[in-house]
Amino acid sequence: MGVMMQAFYWDCPREEDKAFQWWNLVCDRIPALARVGFNTLWLPPASKAANLGGWSMGYDPYDYYDLGEFDQKGSIPTWFGTKDDLLTLIHTAHDHHMTVLADLVINHSSGADAPEVNPITGQTRWTLFQPMSGKFLRNWESFHPNPYERWDENTFGDMPDLSHRNPLVFYEIIKYTRWLIEEVGFDGFRFDFVKGYGASTVTAIQEYRYLRNGYPYQPYGVAEHWGSARSIEGWVDVTNFSNQNPVDAFDFPLREMLKALCDQFGFSLRNLLTWDTVVRAQPQTSVTFVENHDLRDEGRAIVNDKLLAYSYILTHEGYPCIFWKDYFTYALGMEDTPHGIAALIQAHEKYAGGETQVLWCDDDLYIMQRTGYADQPGLIYVLNNYGGGWKGTWVNTQWHNVEFRPVAWWSKADLNPPLVQTTQADGRAQFWSPPRGYVVYAPHF
Repeated sequence: MGVMMQAFYWDCPREEDKAFQWWNLVCDRIPALARVGFNTLWLPPASKAANLGGWSMGYDPYDYYDLGEFDQKGSIPTWFGTKDDLLTLIHTAHDHHMTVLADLVINHSSGADAPEVNPITGQTRWTLFQPMSGKFLRNWESFHPNPYERWDENTFGDMPDLSHRNPLVFYEIIKYTRWLIEEVGFDGFRFDFVKGYGASTVTAIQEYRYLRNGYPYQPYGVAEHWGSARSIEGWVDVTNFSNQNPVDAFDFPLREMLKALCDQFGFSLRNLLTWDTVVRAQPQTSVTFVENHDLRDEGRAIVNDKLLAYSYILTHEGYPCIFWKDYFTYALGMEDTPHGIAALIQAHEKYAGGETQVLWCDDDLYIMQRTGYADQPGLIYVLNNYGGGWKGTWVNTQWHNVEFRPVAWWSKADLNPPLVQTTQADGRAQFWSPPRGYVVYAPHF
């Protein structure tokens, strides 16, 4: 199982007054995160960025091999810190049995050192890259258009797009991912903007036979493919068709469902059964989430009762990802209480195994059971969308004569603890939730 933490948000070093110190802040939080139950950290792009419009979050990579050790683009460290700071973070995470994902931005580059004329178009563009690391040098032939490729999948802003069909570029990308895994110590990748290049690149990166300390190593991978459930599932199918180390994908359609649940007045919980999501069709490849760094614009972030959304992803199937700003800045972690994300993570890790089976669903009340698997015995989850009071009903469960204790619950209106419930000999029992809230019940044998 496990739970991922997106360990950054947009402009986090500025917002928290941690310019050039972000790696150290994350490192300091690792022991507590590990105790709660997080097993993976997703870090922002670690390479030196172009910084053309000021300090950058790294999605405009300039020198892929500068992790904060060369004096270029305005500083020696990146906006997040030095290379040594990053290595200390990774080592600390490993000491606490956590893995670390590199945000892999290989669709485009930025901040070239000189302009060149592209002989195919006759246009002048900034495409000559001569970074101080002396590695992954690029010229106009490294980008679209070039002699190797006639078609560019998607562009990202005005930054020149790397041409992965150029054999030298493809070689450099694989060489770079090898370096991140085998030498720097990253454990996997979050693939940025995969709609911008061929799925074969991701397959090759995942399939490569990495060696770490002399032993074979398979990195974890999750892709950002922003689209409909069908388009994401299609991309995953193509990418994993001949891939012995399959890649996951973020479930953007599920996130839109969760925003509707939290922010749309009159949202019917019956929609939870019919909404087209990746996790409903392919739970084994779905990374579920509530917020991320790209949802910061007006109208895109979830405004109301966000813990309802977190209760859903941390009780259902999929690999849940928690947003740093929600957990820490907005204080939704609520460690050492039963009311926040931390308690939901502990319920996820201890109980949320097996298949999801819906036991009851109407406009305002949703009850499901996780059937259990291995050392996770399963759970009962109750979601109440009615703001006027507690709601519950009788349901048929798979458990007979078993006591169920509430292990996580929340309601803006009522934080009183739910009552313990016991299934009858035939498996029937009542389960309740407070107004506009949720309860996670766990079996006690």
